Amino acid sequence: MSTKEQQSEALLLEEEVLRQNEIVLFNDEVNTFDHVIDTLIYACDHTPEQAEQCALLVHYKGKCTVKTGFYDDLEPRCSKLLEAGLSAEII
Repeated sequence: MSTKEQQSEALLLEEEVLRQNEIVLFNDEVNTFDHVIDTLIYACDHTPEQAEQCALLVHYKGKCTVKTGFYDDLEPRCSKLLEAGLSAEII
């Protein structure tokens, strides 16, 4: 593969990454750890360990990116989080 082809491929990959969004989950004083963990498993397809780590990060840092991807995939997932009473947004 030529240098020009490699650079072109790298740019396409970079553009693909830039088009991705994130769901950010915010801390609140209402929901329990178990509820947050269960909801992350359900809405974001997290493993129990991953959901627990995200819940701890949200608790101690105030927010955490819980899912990265394309908007069309993230929107229904974020809606599930919001319907469950969690505070989240897509950025």
